[in-house]
Amino acid sequence: MQQQEAASTTGLWIFGYGSLCWHPGFEFEKSITGYIRGYTRKFWQGNTTHRGTEAKPGRVATLVEDKESIVWGRAFEVRGEAALPYLDTRECKLGGYVVQLTTFFPHQSPYYSSSSDSESSDSSGNQTPFPAMFYVATPNNRLWLGDAPLTEIASQIVECSGPSGHNVEYLLRLAGFMHEYVPEAMDEHLFTLEFLVRSRIKEQNLCLKTLMGGSPLPVSPPRTPPHELEDADDEGAAGGEPVVRPDSFQFTSRVPPKKLRCLNI
Repeated sequence: MQQQEAASTTGLWIFGYGSLCWHPGFEFEKSITGYIRGYTRKFWQGNTTHRGTEAKPGRVATLVEDKESIVWGRAFEVRGEAALPYLDTRECKLGGYVVQLTTFFPHQSPYYSSSSDSESSDSSGNQTPFPAMFYVATPNNRLWLGDAPLTEIASQIVECSGPSGHNVEYLLRLAGFMHEYVPEAMDEHLFTLEFLVRSRIKEQNLCLKTLMGGSPLPVSPPRTPPHELEDADDEGAAGGEPVVRPDSFQFTSRVPPKKLRCLNI
């Protein structure tokens, strides 16, 4: 296994657990998979500017405090100030999120690094945890939708789309990132929604390629948390349909020093 490059804490690190995992929208110097503690990922935040509309808000991920849980995602190192105004608009002004700080625990193997250096922080290749900022929605923002039966959340995701694309794409790209880059991660909420949404797409004879913005997806074995599907009480959830595994993505991981450019989405 390739050793992970030791993380430098001289720059600013941003932890992404939703669309930032597969579409950061800004350039960065380093990117590492890993997790944070004390939270669980839930599709409890509404969205009216990217994956939904005012009439039909989509559902996107936020974090809810849970001291027994961890959330896997992707941390980005950025230098300078170009990325922050972009994220402030994308996450805070349009998304209803606020900024918080946490401790990020790097994965034992790298997602991407900016150097061919194999220097690591210890002989096993593990990195020392380091501070990172992240964006989280709270129940007092106007877009908060909160908890609901997973069957209802899945139906809402299938029905909603916005200027950035369909709500289905948001969910499946995120699940695909986890399958591809953190295959050991367990996220029952995310993977059960993935299964339920795919079941509805098949039941309603919808075009998955269209929902995904025109990108074809290869088929792979299902990854379904059985006991949460039992709780879902959904006829389509028990049908045993195969889960499609989204394709992997190429991300920009290296930029010249002090050169950051925000990209529109």
